[in-house]
Amino acid sequence: MKIYKVKVNGKVYEVELESVTEVDKQISTTSQPQPQPQPQQTVSGTGKTELKSPMQGVILDVKVKVGDTVKRGQPMFVLEAMKLENDIVSPADGVVVHIAVNKDQSVDNQQLLAVIE
Repeated sequence: MKIYKVKVNGKVYEVELESVTEVDKQISTTSQPQPQPQPQQTVSGTGKTELKSPMQGVILDVKVKVGDTVKRGQPMFVLEAMKLENDIVSPADGVVVHIAVNKDQSVDNQQLLAVIE
């Protein structure tokens, strides 16, 4: 791994780059990529789906309100974690019946964000 400083629009960022090799026209890295965390869902017997935070962070935006109809994959929240903004998407089609967090609120891993019915 090599660390470089990159200046973008006057702001300096520190980036870490891995070297890659090409073997049989396929590119592979020297280490395993980290899997992207996915929103967790819990389905209870009442037909409700609980959307839980996939990681610890701060809610930057709440894109839905109680009563909104959502489709699977639709962004519901923007969560900042480790200086990255992550869209937290609906795990199922339905109607938002409860929102458990507010904008600028800190959340823990697996904390309830919303309930969809």
